[in-house]
This record gives sequence, C-alpha cells and structure tokens, in this order.
Amino acid sequence: MKLTAPLIYGLIACILLVSAPHAEHLPLWVSAICSALLAWRAYLTWSGNPLPPRWLLLVVTLACVLAIAATFRTLFGREVGVTLLILLASLKLLEMRAVRDVTVLIYLSCFVIITNFFYSQSIPTALFMLLTLLVIMATWVHMQTGDLAFRPRLRIAGILLLQAIPLSLVIFVLFPRVQGPLWGMPQDAYASSGLSDSMAPGSLSRLSLSDAVAFRVVFNGREPTREQLYWRGPVLWDFDGTSWKRGRNATLQRPVLTDATAPVDYTVTLEPHNKPWLFVLDMPAKISIPADLAPDFQVLNRTPVNARTRYSATSLLSYRANLGEPPQQLQRALALPQGYNPQARKLAAEWRTRSDSDMALVQTALGYFNRNGFEYTLEPPLLGTNSVDDFIFTTKKGFCEHYAGSFVFLMRAAGLPARVVTGYQGGEYNDLGGYYILRQYDAHAWAEVWLRDRGWVRIDPTAAIAPARIQSGLNAALPDNATLPFLARTQSPLLLKLRFNLDALTNQWNQWVLGYNTERQFAFLTRLGMEDITWKKLAVDMLSGVALLVGIFTLLMLRRLSVRQADAVQALWLKACRKLEKAGLPRAPHEGATDYAARIAAARPELTEEIYDLAARYASLRYGGEAEKDGLAAFRNAVRAFKL
Repeated sequence: MKLTAPLIYGLIACILLVSAPHAEHLPLWVSAICSALLAWRAYLTWSGNPLPPRWLLLVVTLACVLAIAATFRTLFGREVGVTLLILLASLKLLEMRAVRDVTVLIYLSCFVIITNFFYSQSIPTALFMLLTLLVIMATWVHMQTGDLAFRPRLRIAGILLLQAIPLSLVIFVLFPRVQGPLWGMPQDAYASSGLSDSMAPGSLSRLSLSDAVAFRVVFNGREPTREQLYWRGPVLWDFDGTSWKRGRNATLQRPVLTDATAPVDYTVTLEPHNKPWLFVLDMPAKISIPADLAPDFQVLNRTPVNARTRYSATSLLSYRANLGEPPQQLQRALALPQGYNPQARKLAAEWRTRSDSDMALVQTALGYFNRNGFEYTLEPPLLGTNSVDDFIFTTKKGFCEHYAGSFVFLMRAAGLPARVVTGYQGGEYNDLGGYYILRQYDAHAWAEVWLRDRGWVRIDPTAAIAPARIQSGLNAALPDNATLPFLARTQSPLLLKLRFNLDALTNQWNQWVLGYNTERQFAFLTRLGMEDITWKKLAVDMLSGVALLVGIFTLLMLRRLSVRQADAVQALWLKACRKLEKAGLPRAPHEGATDYAARIAAARPELTEEIYDLAARYASLRYGGEAEKDGLAAFRNAVRAFKL
C-alpha cells in the first residue's frame, strides 16, 4: 500500500492528540521539538520533498536523549519514559516509508495514550482518550481500506470500539486486582492543597481559597445537625510563638470515652492528600480499615494517603473524653514559650482571678471575642512577633486559625489545659447523590479545653464571632465582596443542580471504576453467585469469559460472511437468468433452478450442457451449506463465459 497524504496527516493528528495532554508535564523544550517535528513532517508531505537522511535523524535522536538525561539527571523513571516515547513517536514520522512503519506508529500511539492515566484518571481524561482512540482506529482503518471516505472510516472505527466493549467489561470485572497501581500513583493522586501538621496565621485562610474536594461522606441512618459536623484532623499541641504543631504525644495511653452515646455511622471517601491522617466525626469510636487512634483521638493511617481511600466509621456525638488524662499530657497542654505576648498573658490572669470555675473562664473569653469588635475575614492584617497580642488588642481581624490559636493561648495562660484541633466543619449536601461534599474551603480550626468533670470539651471561638460560618458555611459568614472560590460563591439553582449532577457522576466514577479494588470485586462477584473466590478462579473465569465472547463473535462473523457469500451466489444466478430473459426465455417466479434448466434445455438444446452446469453449481453453492471461495470464483467465471 502506498503512503498517501491523507494517511500521513491522520498519523500526525494521532501523535498530536496523544501528546497534547502531556504538554503541561513535559519540559518546554520537549513540547517545542515535538511540535517542530510534526510540522516538518506535514510540510514534507504537502510539498512532496524527500524525507531527511537517516544519519540526520540519528543525530537528532542522540541529541534528544542527551538533553533528556541532562534535564532529568537520569534515563530511568516514569517521566523520562513518557518523554522518550513522545519524542520517538514524533521522530518516527520522519522515517516512515512503509506500511510496517505505519503499524508501529499506530501501536505506539495506543501505548502513549495509556500513559495519560499516569497523571489523571478523571472522567474528562477518559473521554478525551476515548475520542483519541477513535481517531487512531479510523487511521488504522484507512491503512487497511485505502481510499475509503472519512465518514465510513469513522463509522467502522466506532463499530470496532463498540465491539470491544463486552470484552473490556469482562476483563475489567474479572481481572484480579492488585493492591495499588502497577507504575505508581497518577499525578492527581497527590493533593496540591490540604491540612498540614502545623498552623500559623494565614495558613487556613489560604487553604480556603481552594474549592478542591477533600472528601465525601454518606451517613448510614441518622444524620447529625450541621452544628455537629466537626471532622477531626491533626491535633496541635506545641506553640513556638509563631505556629502550632502536632509534635509527639507524651503518652501511649489509649484514649477513653466515658458516658458516650448518640452513635453515628458513616462512610468516607477521602481524596489523596499524601498525609497519614484520616478525617472522622468527633469523637471516633470505630473505623473499618487498619489505622491508629492516637491518645488525642486523631486517627492516623499506617501509610500516607496517596490514593483515594474509602472507610466506614462510627462516632459518638455525646461523650466525656479522657477524664483521666495523664499529668504529662495536661502539662503539655499548658506549655507556652517564654517572652511572647505579655499583654495576652496579663489579660488571661485577670480572667482567672475573676472566674470562679473553668467553664466561667471559657465563657469570659468567648464573651470578650463577641463584644469587642472582632471581625471574621479571609484577609487579616499581618501580625508581628507577638502575634496573639497584635490580634487581640490591635487588628481584631482574623480567620478561624487566629481565633482558635489565640483562644488556646489565653486558656493556657490562665492555667486551663487546651489544644488546637484542625479539620473541616460542615459540608455541602448533594441531594442528588445523598452525600456530603467537604471541600478545602471548609477547612476549620477550633479549640478543646480539659475540664475536670467533663474531660476534653470542644470550644469553637469562631462561632462566637461568626455563627453563620458554623450554621450555613463559609459564604454566609463573609461579606459579599470577599474573595472566595467560585464554587463557594455559586448560588444559582441551575448551576448548583448542574454541579451536583457532575459531582454525583464523579463520585460514581470514583466508587465503581477507580475504586474497584479487591474488596469491591469480591463483594460484587459474591452478589452474582460466585463463591470461594481466588485469584486462580478469577483468572480461569476471565479467560473463559474472553474465550466465550471471542467464540460468539467469531461465529457471528462467519455467519455474516456466509450470508454475504450466499448473496453473491444468488446475484450471479440472477445475472445468468437476465441473459436468458434477454433471449426471450424468462424464468417464472415459482421456477426453481433445476426446473428452469430443464425448460431451457428443451427450448434450446445447444445450451443443455452449459445451463445444467450453471444450475448444478448454483444449487451446490446455495444449498450445499458451504459457499467456498474457489467454488464461488469458478461459478462467477462460468456465468461470465455463458453466451447466447
């Protein structure tokens, strides 16, 4: 087959489509060189100029390999491999001279398109890859069929892809799952934002500018009120004068809940954030996956969460937490760095003198925030070395981390053990999917104080300043001109419905496609009636299913081919009949081939041998059960030679 210009342009389009999604991940010089190589091949095809000599391509290839080695400092690894594949595919276009080269490029394009999953596994990525695969298949059909028009090529390519769906489904459902991907996590598995193990003024307000999903939650049964939706994350104990940090727990004692009631069951689908903490509702009692419950009730995964993680948990909404907190933990919850925030220390000492109980001290602090002109804002002024003094007495503008951090400082200065808890608060209910969506702008910080008769008690100073933040979300607590993520500002019912539909679709994709792990596979197959599932049995069932589908497809193709050949036999017989009709010997509608041949032989004895031969060949091919290729060709030649 000759390499025509349309075929070459189709191959250029294939390489362009499979390479385009990688542009944001590749070095800029690689994208520039690939674009130049594709443009060069297109120009050579348009102008009819000869391809560059092999020695020049060899020099360019070696230069590219050396440049890649210099850029990545290695020739191994995922990013290097993808870069090399794209460069080699672009270079291959410039040495393409035969059909074999076209086949290599088609296969190479199919392989490169899979590498998109290294960076993203979202629905838009999958749809783009499917569209690209359709173009690749249409180019392959063009290679096989030659001058077939574009629309028929596209239709055949679409049919081929549709025919592959049943086989793909069988392999997807039955292929034994492995724990984790074969070549590492996709790029979107590593969160660009999320809660860290430290908190400083401005850290959560910056996080609230992101509308990325943190996790989704489905409640199984009773649902808490919005004011109870505190999703516990890192607990911060240590203050160095500027920021709060987790540090290490001073005890290994297991946390204890006393008089715990009001259980709530729920399932969390946590997006990857590359940290070990799992988010649970205050206070956690049980979790379905292997995880550690720290003495401060923080739930920690055994490894960083670098893949979408699904777990069920039970929390108790009414409780007394760690009534018997060890003395070393209480001392840790009182520690403050020397020399910082003298005004705040003095204020806390005055409150302690006036308060007849720890709870009265807490109420005094909350009342101070509520009555002294404090504002809740995403854009607080910068603070100096004595950040708590500056915030409480000067700026009086801050986000949740300012209020939580300063409140805990004041409580410690007054002699009441306290700590900062970070996590998420609230959430957006998607009534189309029946679950809550927690986004990064739902990140929150609150305080816990230790009371002798109640243990650790949650105190949220933000609620004293901006109760709407807890009751209705971030958007309700800030002025209309506040800088917020688009999704936090969206109030249009139409846009909300569209967003909820898209998120529900994304959630199903995450659960049943990306989240189809060993556990889900076994559960699904068990519901289908399979028992004692093992990898060996899965492999056998998968191969059996593939063989069955291939067998059915083969039989259908053979039957279709047989019908086509039978139709060809009928067409040839009718052609012979038309020749006789022109000679005044038409065939009656009810007349079979043998009867018609007998009548022709009686009317035209000189045609006896030929007409009986044609009738016999027709009957053998039409009704003998096999329309063989050689027999059909012989019948065609006989009809062509039949003259009157």
